[in-house]
Amino acid sequence: MSKRGVIVTGAARGLGAVVARRFHEAGYRVALADIAFDDASALAKSLSADGDTACALRLDVTSKADFEQARDELIQRWGGVDVLVNNAGASKVVPVMEITAEQFDQVIDINLRSVLFGCQVFGQFFADRGAGRIVNIASLAGQNGGSATGAHYAAAKGGAITLTKVFARDLAARGVTVNAISPGPMDLPIVHESVPPEKLKAVIENIPVGQLGSPSYVADVAVLLASVDAYFANGACWDVNGGLFMR
Repeated sequence: MSKRGVIVTGAARGLGAVVARRFHEAGYRVALADIAFDDASALAKSLSADGDTACALRLDVTSKADFEQARDELIQRWGGVDVLVNNAGASKVVPVMEITAEQFDQVIDINLRSVLFGCQVFGQFFADRGAGRIVNIASLAGQNGGSATGAHYAAAKGGAITLTKVFARDLAARGVTVNAISPGPMDLPIVHESVPPEKLKAVIENIPVGQLGSPSYVADVAVLLASVDAYFANGACWDVNGGLFMR
């Protein structure tokens, strides 16, 4: 490949779209993978009208077969990619004592099972080539047990941080690094739509820097961790939370 390539899951909108756009600006070929294929396709075309440096893939992140199909398609299209960003996520706020088995399984599948499958499929591909980068998007909720986005979401993101360490240890000797990014409250439409203004104000007042984080901050860290020079960053959880959680 003349360019390095990246696949970003959940790239049709929100944080994933910001991450995908930032990688493209950094000179990567970008595969925008999402179950919302039409939205992913529209964004891909806005980045590269001829599809040379950006394409959309229909991907259900709860399906290992879909990850395998995405890998095979990208091998055929570009010879493969060099970076996987496991970004896809979803939740529904439900009090912990009221979470049903169905709700729990759905959130775990989208936020955690997806990380397992992505790391397995692309981690093996990268290991066979002797080089690669995996960046898993976790959450502050997975570190401090915050339930504002649902306890099942927090549990899944905590699991994603643990899987990051497991795969980092397993793949490092074969030239593959695996890191996580743990964003705090972000300035995203979904935050403003789902959090009442008075509650959001209280959240911001508790952030030492006094403002919500820009999704571009997370995207910049992802690009950094994906770089060839980031070979010694491995198995870490990179906090992007304005000092809301320090350790």
